[in-house]
Amino acid sequence: MNKLTLVLGASTKEDRYSNKAIKLLRKHLHDVIAIGRDTGRVADIDIQSEFPESVKIDTLTLYVNPAVQKQYYERILKCKPSRIIFNPGSENLELERLAENAGIKTEEACTLVLLNTGQY
Repeated sequence: MNKLTLVLGASTKEDRYSNKAIKLLRKHLHDVIAIGRDTGRVADIDIQSEFPESVKIDTLTLYVNPAVQKQYYERILKCKPSRIIFNPGSENLELERLAENAGIKTEEACTLVLLNTGQY
């Protein structure tokens, strides 16, 4: 099943896990919206600097640390994804509580592992 995924913290740097996640998501035929500090392209996906409006996001996967996440709280909650994946290094109890209070499922996991093990 195709799950529209927003990757927050997208990077064009090949060694970054967000870059690897975008490529693996596309390999598994998921639609991807990539949000990053710098624009560019990963696989067939353009990195944007702004959150999309009026798009139903299934999964938001985080690749930014908790300090950086604070500036995105309102936009994350407003886009109301079905779930948020907190990848290693992005764990944030404050955002987890805010999301859960808004009815959004949260998961501390690795997107790459979930995809590679069929658990995504």
